[in-house]
Amino acid sequence: MAEAVRVPLREEEKAKTGTSFLEYAESLLVTVVLALFGTSFIVQAFKIPSPSMEPTLLVGDHLLVNKFVFGGRGGVLDSVLPYRPAGRGDIIVFKFPFADHIHYVKRIIGVPGDRVRIVDQQVMINGRPLAEPYKVHVPGMSDPFGDNFPPTTGDIPANTPLQPEWRQEIASHVKDGDLVVPPGKYFAMGDNRDRSWDSRYWGFVDREAVMGRPMFVYWSIESTTEEYTDRSLFGRLQGLGETLLHLPAKTRWSRMLRTVH
Repeated sequence: MAEAVRVPLREEEKAKTGTSFLEYAESLLVTVVLALFGTSFIVQAFKIPSPSMEPTLLVGDHLLVNKFVFGGRGGVLDSVLPYRPAGRGDIIVFKFPFADHIHYVKRIIGVPGDRVRIVDQQVMINGRPLAEPYKVHVPGMSDPFGDNFPPTTGDIPANTPLQPEWRQEIASHVKDGDLVVPPGKYFAMGDNRDRSWDSRYWGFVDREAVMGRPMFVYWSIESTTEEYTDRSLFGRLQGLGETLLHLPAKTRWSRMLRTVH
């Protein structure tokens, strides 16, 4: 296998390299603005209910999401707010394409015009291996479909958990063995590659569906996915009681105010 190399960054992406100080400054700025104006137009709270972004984001992480960072859609505020386009490597919160009341968090892997291919778990962008220091694979949980993507014609097993619409559409986006990201769309995946239901299985993220970028973890508590998926009144009350009873012990203090990138 070819040695992984970093795909050349666009000019707007280069500014993100080694910007921990700027990220802290951005977080502080937005927090101050929130305190002054107190509006969900600027930031929104979001919690992580699944392990699809581990180890970057853990189940039980509570995030503040910057909702204006990816603006720049021709509005009157474009000239005064620090908008920038979403880019490869950005973690985004977005509305799920087939149920916009459900919010997902994933990492952008492919931007408009990119040619995406996965060969034996190695992501290739425009023919070159993508360096992904953030990703993990779970031993024994590999998926032939997700590990070698996109599939060849007629090579999608019936039991592959694809969104029905994507099963019908995927072939129309494949050219010479690569998945080509259309204009106004993103290809996104979870960092926990073998436990993530992402663009491989349901398609592209529409630019208009992107809500923002997580800034930092404002609180984190040891939790399980089951605690978030049990929607019964009893289950929710029981979970709340457990949290309050063991709040100091279950809080992950080391993750408080940790920036997300």
